[in-house]
Amino acid sequence: MEKKIWLITGASSGLGKALAESVMREGDFAIGTFRNEKQVSEFKNNNLNNGDAVLLDITNEHQINATVSELINKYGRIDVLVNNAGFGFIGAIEESSLDEVKSVMDTNFYGALNMTKAILPYMREEKNGHVIQISSHGGFKAFSGFGIYNASKFALEGFSEALAQEVEPLGIKVTIVQPGPFRTNFANTGLSEATQIIDDYSNTAGVFRSKIKSANGLQEGDPIKAAKAIYNHTKLENLTLRLPLGKTATITISQKLNHVKSELEANIEIAKSTVFNES
Repeated sequence: MEKKIWLITGASSGLGKALAESVMREGDFAIGTFRNEKQVSEFKNNNLNNGDAVLLDITNEHQINATVSELINKYGRIDVLVNNAGFGFIGAIEESSLDEVKSVMDTNFYGALNMTKAILPYMREEKNGHVIQISSHGGFKAFSGFGIYNASKFALEGFSEALAQEVEPLGIKVTIVQPGPFRTNFANTGLSEATQIIDDYSNTAGVFRSKIKSANGLQEGDPIKAAKAIYNHTKLENLTLRLPLGKTATITISQKLNHVKSELEANIEIAKSTVFNES
């Protein structure tokens, strides 16, 4: 069987690094994107036969298009795109400046969107491909103090859900991965904070800020196991759109589903009362 070619953004650490290593260990070819030349050189030198690395700023649309084009010219195709690059952001909605919000959206949403749009013409031509979006359980349920990050992942999931319907007839698959807390650098170097702190939010956003920092290094999730789960998922014949990872993610998602269901049932008669009478 011909080895698949994977393009994984943000492969320098955490889940992206674990996934690249898992892909190569399973016999496929992994191309990682990195933010500095040293990381590119190290990855290339360590994976001469089963991997490649490129320098890429995923907030730069022109650079994305040029990089994808170069990789297609070099390798002929990309079978799997993994939009993994991103970062967390803590802060109450009112505390978050517009510049901070734009920074989160530029990476977590627009970066993934532009990477996806860049790769789709080639996957359509092949009538084959798989786009994997690394979202979060926070892409399904929002948390006080995490709203801007939640918004970026809600947006990612929204376009990906529509995308899955659009590309299914074209032979292209889409998976939305929803990890809970994993033992990566997410709660450390992968986390940004609102510069402004408002005391009135100390019992909501403030509590979340303290909680996520104190959990760093103690998270339940193993990124190596997560990488293996994602890789194995791509081999399934009947794929689900969403792939939750970790016990916390299953609890969080279940809570949201139950809450939405109860609110729907509480308001269903009101909803029905607003339609035109056709008699």
